[in-house]
Amino acid sequence: MTNQKLKVLVVGLGQMGKSHALAYHAHPGFDIVGLVNRSTPTLPEELSGYPVRTDFAAALAEFAPDVVSVATHTNTHADMAVAALESGAHVFVEKPLAANVADAERVVAAAKANGRKLVIGYILRHHPSWMRMIAESRSLGGPYVFRMNLNQQSSGAAWDIHRSIMQTTSPIVDCGVHYVDVMCQITDSRPVEVRGMGVGLAQGLPKGMYNYGHFQVLFEDGSVGWYEAGWGPMMSETAFFVKDVISPNGSVSIVMDQGAASDDINAHTQTSRLLIHHAEIGANNAFTRPDDWLDMHDEPDHDGLCYREQDFVFRAITENLDLARHMDDAVTSLKICLAADESVRTCQAVKL
Repeated sequence: MTNQKLKVLVVGLGQMGKSHALAYHAHPGFDIVGLVNRSTPTLPEELSGYPVRTDFAAALAEFAPDVVSVATHTNTHADMAVAALESGAHVFVEKPLAANVADAERVVAAAKANGRKLVIGYILRHHPSWMRMIAESRSLGGPYVFRMNLNQQSSGAAWDIHRSIMQTTSPIVDCGVHYVDVMCQITDSRPVEVRGMGVGLAQGLPKGMYNYGHFQVLFEDGSVGWYEAGWGPMMSETAFFVKDVISPNGSVSIVMDQGAASDDINAHTQTSRLLIHHAEIGANNAFTRPDDWLDMHDEPDHDGLCYREQDFVFRAITENLDLARHMDDAVTSLKICLAADESVRTCQAVKL
């Protein structure tokens, strides 16, 4: 690659799309050539000078970008990503990669067929504290028990966003792919079965949609995990954020600051502290090692994480990084969450 900046077209200017656009704006390796949104967006000052279009296909032809960043609704991801890849652009696409497994595999196939890079928005993979949590958990050794949730007591504009997402995607799929991906990185074992349940607690949801869901996933090595996600004004703030990994040798837990709120987007990624508990016992079954507390208060905020994520996109392109495992993992985590969604709807366990 030359030192010339990569031309990027940003598609979708909701909460995540704006954060990614700000990351491209700040990164010395990117040059935003255009922004695409179906409606007229309200933009921060940093983005106000870029051309805005409403038609994705026309903008793709007009700007001929090197990179297309897709942060639209899940059911549009696959078609947009494939169109961009076939135009010769590299693609960053927000999670979930697609609305179904066949479409996810179609996007991966298009990236391989066109020799382009495909990066999926698994933001926790670029988070120093989550990377440390994964490493500490793996060092304990399995089998593992994973306990994870992210409930959000949403109201106002946040509830509007959640209801919009639920037109096509349930909470356990939209958010669950992050945490299932963490489980898979830690155990590195094949998932074999998923069991899910869910209930609609809100008026006006699409038929068959639910705003609270919970599922369990079983792995080949004996590891098990659960994930829970609920959105809406009725959700409890009690224990809304649980991130525990337990093994025969101890546990690793994220401990939030007192008073953290579920409607704070930074609370979805910030860890505050990691608690590492050691299970070794000696005489009288007393613990032989004290717990370790790792302070993580200097970690990046949400926009800082988006910058790290887009820097990875830049390096993937300019350093020709091998993304085969990255793409496969994205499909695997989606398969698990979609199986959970199927289990909710059929009231049956799903074998993988």
